[in-house]
Amino acid sequence: MATLFPPTTTVPPAVEKVDYLNLPCPIPYEEIHREALMSLKPELFEGLRFDFTKGLNQRFSLSHSVLMGSTELPSQSAETIKIPTAHYEFGANFIDPKLMLFGRVMTDGRVNARVKCDLSENLTLKANGQLTGEPHMSHGMVNFDYKGKDHRSQFQLGNGALFGVSYIQSVTPHLSLGGEVFWAGQHRKSGIGYAARYNTDKMVATGQVASTGMVALSYVQKISEKVSLASDFMYNYMSRDVTASFGYDYILRQCRLRGKIDSNGCVAAFLEERLNMGLNFILSAEVDHKKKDYKFGFGLTVGE
Repeated sequence: MATLFPPTTTVPPAVEKVDYLNLPCPIPYEEIHREALMSLKPELFEGLRFDFTKGLNQRFSLSHSVLMGSTELPSQSAETIKIPTAHYEFGANFIDPKLMLFGRVMTDGRVNARVKCDLSENLTLKANGQLTGEPHMSHGMVNFDYKGKDHRSQFQLGNGALFGVSYIQSVTPHLSLGGEVFWAGQHRKSGIGYAARYNTDKMVATGQVASTGMVALSYVQKISEKVSLASDFMYNYMSRDVTASFGYDYILRQCRLRGKIDSNGCVAAFLEERLNMGLNFILSAEVDHKKKDYKFGFGLTVGE
């Protein structure tokens, strides 16, 4: 019988060899929570919003935005005080494979500008600034991003004697580690931080800690090509503030639905419905049970 049925032998699975000389390039240090923020931090708004973008040619376009809603006023009491407000925003955009320029002018006197320029294949310049009539509210910042084969580094320079340096390195095909240091000369404050990111085709887990007291953890699980779940945990050991959030991101054929609920009793949802080519309908809702604050908005986006 032994000759008829030879003993079966189990072959152990082959261990995938890692080529540490050809590791992938990680995402920038400031974007390690990117997937979680897309689900948990949609662009919520209150009131009516209308955005219109008109392309003049393949590179240049103009935009018009109208927002009618309310603005919260700072108050010592727990009750939220709001006043009605409305403003118009005019924008101009120039998009080229190596140069992108964005400008915005608002009726309240603010002027915003953003620049992204590829100085070389590995070095990118990013700059943004805001001018306003309010004293000490104008600001500007310049970033130099260097993209290596398996690492990224960034140098920041901003007004108020702000300096910052960050670096992130791929350690394995799925794990990357990084750190940052910054100095705010105007406020005489400095800090240092560390971060880790582990990602596969189905999940992304990140962790970040800084000497300013901030501890941030996030986890995103991709259920399918259209559904993903996200959660995060924020803790500040200086102020003892703790917040945990859970959210979802559901992409349908004609719409995208995102929402979240957090430990402070805040529930939010954001719906983007594609009505036609170049025409989108937006619904935004946020309910803060703790503050008894309710925000609802709807809008239209015309143009691509």
